[in-house]
Amino acid sequence: MSANALSSQPTHSDRGVRRLLAHAWAVNRLMTVTLLLFAALIPFVLVAMVVDPTVITGVNGWIKPLKFLLSTLIYGATFLWLLSFVRGRRRWVQVLANVTAAALLIEIVLIIMQVLRNTTSHFNAATPFDAIVFSIMGTAITVLAVMNLILAVLLIMQRMDDRVMAWGLRLAVIASFAGMLVAFLMTAGPTPSQRAALEAGETVTAIGAHSVGVEDGGPGLPLVGWSTVGGDLRIPHFVGLHGLQVLAVLAWLLTRPAARRRWSERQRVALVWIGGLAYLGWTGLLTWQALRGQSIVAPDALTWLAYAGLAGVMVVAVVAVAWRRPQAVSAAAMG
Repeated sequence: MSANALSSQPTHSDRGVRRLLAHAWAVNRLMTVTLLLFAALIPFVLVAMVVDPTVITGVNGWIKPLKFLLSTLIYGATFLWLLSFVRGRRRWVQVLANVTAAALLIEIVLIIMQVLRNTTSHFNAATPFDAIVFSIMGTAITVLAVMNLILAVLLIMQRMDDRVMAWGLRLAVIASFAGMLVAFLMTAGPTPSQRAALEAGETVTAIGAHSVGVEDGGPGLPLVGWSTVGGDLRIPHFVGLHGLQVLAVLAWLLTRPAARRRWSERQRVALVWIGGLAYLGWTGLLTWQALRGQSIVAPDALTWLAYAGLAGVMVVAVVAVAWRRPQAVSAAAMG
């Protein structure tokens, strides 16, 4: 066989990618196409960051589209994977996937459009058009939250052979829903400074904010931009949202042969619950810290005490469960 013939043969990784795409396509076509579009847009946004000097709220205007493309790509892919666990409800799966894909697409299109207009997308009330754009985005995130909640209900109702993975996926979706709820705190109404300006009859260009105690656009961490001088609700929003991946990975690790040999199913389910509750607690503490106007890089003594308390309870619970000798380990678990 010639070298050209050998090079034309599909590699193992090529076959893996094709199988993955085929599986995604079988679950839902619109979501698959949407995710491929997001992946294709990332290189263009990276180039735009270099060639376009547009600055919005103190940072390169294209950083926000990049962050949202990466986040929505990961979220959408995980959401699609979770839908593959829902059996016997094909119509529900298609509705959830199609509506979620459309909502994610609307978010990305509007964010990029506003960058091209050299203005902000979130909280923008500078013009009636900008207010409409943000209103549409707010509706889209509400729809995403509802779809997420419905998926959680379907997974709770779904009978699965592996209880460890079942509870891991359920808790993952619940954690993600909690992260979405944080977004509504950002849009609950005008901030104190915005309210004061409105009461004084002044014109405001933004209603709502992700920063607490300081104005949006101040000093922040590299790339993510999370405030280093005040509270920032984007942090618990991000952490909670991506509990979808973290807790799913935790459950997957606890289904591996090494974990099965070491712990009984009951122990592994308990560990998943500990991880899920600890993750929800972490999201809650991050929200509490942000609402107090406290930067993620400057927690006070009370905040440190709260985090230490959460970590301590989690460690004690893990040790109590993991060190307990399983009463019996089935032959299947040993395999």
